[in-house]
Amino acid sequence: MLALPFSVMAAEPAANPAAAVAPAVGSGVAGQLTQLVFGLLLVLGLIFFLAWLLRRVQQVGPAGKGQVIELIGSRALGPRDRLMLVQVGNEQILLGLSPGTITALHVLKEPIELPASSEKATPEFAQHLLKMLGKDQKDKK
Repeated sequence: MLALPFSVMAAEPAANPAAAVAPAVGSGVAGQLTQLVFGLLLVLGLIFFLAWLLRRVQQVGPAGKGQVIELIGSRALGPRDRLMLVQVGNEQILLGLSPGTITALHVLKEPIELPASSEKATPEFAQHLLKMLGKDQKDKK
C-alpha cells in the first residue's frame, strides 16, 4: 500500500513534484483518516446507545414483582462454600452451596422475622456508591 504513491509519482513527469504529491496525499490520506474517525465515533456511539437501552429495558422488566423465591440472607463459609436462607412462599429453607452442588440443609418450622427497619442485604460499598451517585435504595424497587 505504501508503494502505490511512489509508483504514481514515478509514472508522472517530475516537472512539479509538489503539485503531483499534494492532491494524492491531501485527499487520499485525509479522506481515509476522516472516514476512519467518523466510523470509530459511530461504532462507539452505537455501543453506548445499546448499553443505555439495555439498562432501560432491564429496569422496566419485572425486577422483583411477583417473585416467589426471595433471598433472606447469605453467609460465606469458605472461598467456595456458602449458606443461604431462602424464602419460598411461607417456608424458609437453609441451603448449602458448594461448587456444583446445592443441598437443602433444613426447613425452618417458624420463619425468621426480619426487623422492618433493616434494608435489603446490600454491601456497604454499594450503599455508599449509590448515595454518592445520588440514587436512593428505594429507587431500585
